[in-house]
Amino acid sequence: MRSFQGGFETSYLTGITSPAYTIFNFIDNQSQNHMFWQYLFKRKNFINSLKKVTFGIRDGKAISFSQFGDVKVEYPDFDEQKHIAITLNKIDDTIQLHERKCEELALIKKALLQKLFPKKDEIKPEVRYKNFSDAWEQRKLGEVGKTFTGLSGKTKEDFGHGDAYFVTYMNVYSNPISDLNMVENVEIDTKQQEVKKGDVFFTTSSETPEEVGMSSVWLGEEPHIYLNSFCFGFRPTGNMFNPYYLAYLLRSNNIRNKMMILAQGISRYNISKNKVMKLDITIPNIREQQKIGEFFKQLDSLIALHQRKLERLKQLKKFLLQNMFI
Repeated sequence: MRSFQGGFETSYLTGITSPAYTIFNFIDNQSQNHMFWQYLFKRKNFINSLKKVTFGIRDGKAISFSQFGDVKVEYPDFDEQKHIAITLNKIDDTIQLHERKCEELALIKKALLQKLFPKKDEIKPEVRYKNFSDAWEQRKLGEVGKTFTGLSGKTKEDFGHGDAYFVTYMNVYSNPISDLNMVENVEIDTKQQEVKKGDVFFTTSSETPEEVGMSSVWLGEEPHIYLNSFCFGFRPTGNMFNPYYLAYLLRSNNIRNKMMILAQGISRYNISKNKVMKLDITIPNIREQQKIGEFFKQLDSLIALHQRKLERLKQLKKFLLQNMFI
């Protein structure tokens, strides 16, 4: 029997299993609800209670059935077991529903990032909105904006306090549109470049080429906001871009593939901002940009909604597991 990671499972099938596992059953099957015990055995509190009877030196410590049989467990009568199991099972079903919904929406987004933006060597997308037929302009990124650096000349003592903030690396990496709350304190420094609404941030280094050059657009207007030192900024000139269009364009498959080609390194990969500025991008008129940008904005909002519901359900399940068992 393996006690690590809640290594207990309930079988609803008849068959055989590996000798690496111990199989046990109740003396009186009719008096116990198997689903209730499945939840009980997987509770962290129960797993932790087994530490005193486990043996082995690896992470997956083992426990003998004779030792397991001596562990005392408090449990309710069959009817209460049944109600607890039904409640938790309904929550699990709902969690799975929202997980599938999030996965489906993510796949839809991935497909549309391919369809609504031009593919490699193309100058127009496969799918376009009705009444839009104008040619898309092709420009190098460096022709439509200027770069700037993140924080420089700082030590660890400069962070964690102060009236200014900096945009974190994980904010840039994780979000096509920067999360205005994913910032951390730093002292005000007039020598540093403040970020502005519409700025684009790029990560410059990562452990894999697939994660280099991830981009994020900043829509905040607060003063004294800087960029972290592991990213560089790009400021578009004029009003050529809808910020949401630009955010999702730079996360499209075509641009991401180009970024991966630029990544250099062995154990850690880096990207040159000068090479990024030489990337070709495609630009429709501003009205078509707004259509595309608004669509992906709403799609991301829908994904975020299901993710929040999913997180609340997981928190509810955690609360019930802590409070419905002794």
